[in-house]
Amino acid sequence: MNLILSADKNWAIGKDNQLLVRIPSDMKFFRETTTGKVVVMGRKTLESFPNGLPLKNRTNIVLTGNPHYKVKDAVVVHTKEQLLDELKQYDSKDIYVIGGESIYRMLLDQCDTAYVTKIDYTYEADTYVPNLDRLAEWEMTDESEEQTYFDLEYRFVTYRRRG
Repeated sequence: MNLILSADKNWAIGKDNQLLVRIPSDMKFFRETTTGKVVVMGRKTLESFPNGLPLKNRTNIVLTGNPHYKVKDAVVVHTKEQLLDELKQYDSKDIYVIGGESIYRMLLDQCDTAYVTKIDYTYEADTYVPNLDRLAEWEMTDESEEQTYFDLEYRFVTYRRRG
């Protein structure tokens, strides 16, 4: 299973249920990487999308504690156990965890690859993911050249679980 996210210098990923910044090449990378695949998210992440609708051309799986929550064109599950059971029918390499914070933290130990757009800036934020650089079980295996978007510098970084 994979994680895919963009994070600032402090591994912040959002504020007020929104991304910290929208970088066109990052959005393109996300779209190209996840199209035709399975995306796993929490309810608040889904509701942050345009019109609160599932992402097109992907299998959307939404985890929420609300037993009455329904969403057209998405699979809704209510517990981690239900989620893991649902995911058994897909190839693990085709599953991308896309947020938010609690979902990343819940599924981090199930993932073996993380695609992180690392933004060289510190934002005001309220949502964070674990710093993979500080976790012994993760190692950086690939890093792009530095990219820029206006005055913002960022890199596409791949992490893999050791062993």
